[in-house]
Amino acid sequence: MTTQESDLAAQRCEPCRGGVPALDRDAAEALLPRVPGWSLKSSPDRVEREFRFPDFAQAQSFAVQVGGVCEAEGHHADLRYGWGYCGVSFWSHKINGLHENDFIMAAKVNALAGEVDAGLPPP
Repeated sequence: MTTQESDLAAQRCEPCRGGVPALDRDAAEALLPRVPGWSLKSSPDRVEREFRFPDFAQAQSFAVQVGGVCEAEGHHADLRYGWGYCGVSFWSHKINGLHENDFIMAAKVNALAGEVDAGLPPP
């Protein structure tokens, strides 16, 4: 984990109650290098990553662990998982776009994953 990524992972999510502007694309792209493996998607603007696993049980276990981190932070992911993969997406629904919280959560999920992708084929 990079120093910048660990700095993000150490932060807590601030409640986003709406009424604040979503990050513009340039601001989101500036934060993206701080969360290796994640990519920006649109409609809605979100940050997303797929993690690989050797079987269904480990993918499911990871999804549950991500859910626990999300619940603790009060900032929830969209999760999809199946045999050998767990996809994680973050965006701030109240502003229908990206907020710094989404990148904080991406860094926390990377910290949780550790080296989970090591030695596995790319998604």
